Amino acid sequence: MVRSAMIHLAAGLSLLWTCLAGPAQAQSENEVDLALVIAVDISFSMDTDEQALQREGFAQAFRSQQVHDAIRGGLLGRIAVTYVEWAGSPDQRVIVPWTVLDNPESLMSFADKIASTPLRRAQRTSISGALDFSVRLLKESGVEAVRQVIDVSGDGPNNQGRGVAQARDEALAKGITINGLPIMLRKPGYLDIPELDVYYKDCVIGGQGAFTVPVRERDQFIEAIKTKILLEIANLMPKQPSLINRIQSAPSTNCMAGEMQWRDRWSN
Repeated sequence: MVRSAMIHLAAGLSLLWTCLAGPAQAQSENEVDLALVIAVDISFSMDTDEQALQREGFAQAFRSQQVHDAIRGGLLGRIAVTYVEWAGSPDQRVIVPWTVLDNPESLMSFADKIASTPLRRAQRTSISGALDFSVRLLKESGVEAVRQVIDVSGDGPNNQGRGVAQARDEALAKGITINGLPIMLRKPGYLDIPELDVYYKDCVIGGQGAFTVPVRERDQFIEAIKTKILLEIANLMPKQPSLINRIQSAPSTNCMAGEMQWRDRWSN
């Protein structure tokens, strides 16, 4: 009698555990250490060689063993990533949709999709549009992330759409971190600004642990991208917090500098 009761009790507890564990397991499948939007500038100021280097840098990053190890080293051992290209305010495209990366096969497939998509270029530069689009993507990701990060790269200031500082501040208010990869391979032209790295620091990036990794030489490009992705996944900071050496007395950056340059160009 006692033995029969114990058997029924054990069976009941087993069934209860199954019912309780099922939803928890289902929920955990949507949980990731990081939800990362990679937002890449494809405006006409980026020549095709730069675009190709940029693509190769991100593809190599996700193929690297260091990045694989950084993902596995997270609390949950998986992240969700999407790859976006952007130019002017109406032009943002998802190149690789949200993908959970939790094993070598998923990372290699993600890298291959980045590398195999044809290059394109488009008009104007709207960092604010890229940030707003990235915020919407994070909201619609379908995952529960410990951290949410937008990784935005570009070679010029915002010159279309709403103010970049406003877009940044609204993203930060949602708990999102924005990191920057300012590309400084050429001397500033008529729509560029000197010290783009400082512009990114003052006007674009923000949030907990935010940083920039400037690219000043072509041979730094691929390694800089890999370093940035690795730091974002591992939730680390560069040894030099922003990789920017700026004198203390320097004036604050004009976050409308790009818009002013565009206006002056067409008013003359």
